[in-house]
Amino acid sequence: MDLVLDAADQHILTPYVYPSSWPESEPFRQLLSLFVITNLGALTLYLLFGTLSYYFIFDHELKKHPQFLENQVRREITYALQSLPWISVPTVALFFAEVRGYSKLYDNIQDSPYGWSGVFLSMLSFLFFTDMGIYWIHRGLHHRLFYKRFHKPHHLWKIATPFASHAFHPVDGFMQSLPYHIYPFLFPLHKVTYLGLYIFVNVWTISIHDGDYRVPRLLRHIINGSAHHTDHHLYFDYNYGQYFTLWDKIGGSYKSPTAFEGKGPHDYLRKLRVK
Repeated sequence: MDLVLDAADQHILTPYVYPSSWPESEPFRQLLSLFVITNLGALTLYLLFGTLSYYFIFDHELKKHPQFLENQVRREITYALQSLPWISVPTVALFFAEVRGYSKLYDNIQDSPYGWSGVFLSMLSFLFFTDMGIYWIHRGLHHRLFYKRFHKPHHLWKIATPFASHAFHPVDGFMQSLPYHIYPFLFPLHKVTYLGLYIFVNVWTISIHDGDYRVPRLLRHIINGSAHHTDHHLYFDYNYGQYFTLWDKIGGSYKSPTAFEGKGPHDYLRKLRVK
């Protein structure tokens, strides 16, 4: 995040916003800047990619499903916009620790003992590490001690749209993002790679709520896509994973998507039309 903060300081904050007497390295200024940048970044990612997905990928026929709520899209967006600033508070604290040099993020490829191969391997390990972390956190949030208080609001959307992707209770949203933030404190990771992965995971979260169930046949039971996550919203106790089905299979919570078996939401709508 220090790359983004440095760019913001250089091009906007130092010349146009803050007084020249306020040093860029001053902690409170960094916290304030990170809070603004994090919120603007989260809103941009959510609204931009959510809107593109909603208008160009999401099948609007799904809005005719009986479990699609009245004014659902507006409610999803409203809930997300109310939650994102609160989610950003602990997120900013972790970004601040990164900026102050407590993480294992590095600037140059030469700083990695494994060069470009280390960058590639770190991308894979990031995906598998965060997938594992999110699986267990997500599954834990379904426990009766936590579900009603924190995770139930996200399950209001049985037939989700891309705008449901970030419509979480703030505690729920932060807890499920925690593996992304923990990783660079445990393992070396290139800073630009981290920014790219952070954008990717936000876009992926939108994609598994977009109602587009197409997955290459060979990957249907490997990649956790929208069909898998739709069944999670509909049937509750299945498919907790983020990118892969690995941990659901290990944990006994994997369910082959109903959409692949001719029993999904689109099939239900077709049967209603026939009747």
